[in-house]
Amino acid sequence: MRLLVTRPIDEAERTACRLRKLGHESLLAPLLQIEAIADATWNAGGWQAVLMTSGNAARMLAQHPQRAGLLSLPLFAVGGRTAEAAREAGFADVISAEGDAGDLVRLVGARIPPRGARLLYLAGDDRARDLPGELSSHGLAVDTVVVYRAAACALGAEAQHAMARGDVSGVLHYSRRTAEIFLRAVNEAGLNETAGRLMHYCLSQRVAEPLQSAGFRQVRVARQPDEDALLGLLAG
Repeated sequence: MRLLVTRPIDEAERTACRLRKLGHESLLAPLLQIEAIADATWNAGGWQAVLMTSGNAARMLAQHPQRAGLLSLPLFAVGGRTAEAAREAGFADVISAEGDAGDLVRLVGARIPPRGARLLYLAGDDRARDLPGELSSHGLAVDTVVVYRAAACALGAEAQHAMARGDVSGVLHYSRRTAEIFLRAVNEAGLNETAGRLMHYCLSQRVAEPLQSAGFRQVRVARQPDEDALLGLLAG
């Protein structure tokens, strides 16, 4: 199959490598561009742990002048890819929830004693869930620092032409936001009907919802929110 990969370019290239090993072709069409928040800063000390829900946070932190002060803290990551990025950024004590933000909340709530605990959440500017609010129910205080933003990109001409020619079999969707951007892009390009005939592979039900609401019938959802499960959909 030839698959459209809509995630940010660094992540899309890694996915393309995995697709090649599985015998599939890919067409990279990033619908988000990750940008560091240049003036992101935080006060020193006082946290019991660091939280990350995206590997983008770890990659943006890698060049941050305050990075060294955090590396001795435990880091709780939403899943394996984020955990891997955190280790590459220099964190030694990394614990992965191996799931979604709900799994991360449950893991942190079970591992961190609530009395007086404060956590640092290194986040993006667009967040699907209120992580600090959910952790407050566990008696945990969270300081959120936005370290990156995800700017929407247009669907490139190559991707549009490939879809119009029927040279794409399906689309990989990793986030609800990129699914929403994809829908706007194909509408603007007059490719709604074409896009509706494609198979759409989604990381979670939340990612799938905008596509289903748009009337797309060929939408498949990974059994759990990780790339292994998502790519596993391609086999059957």
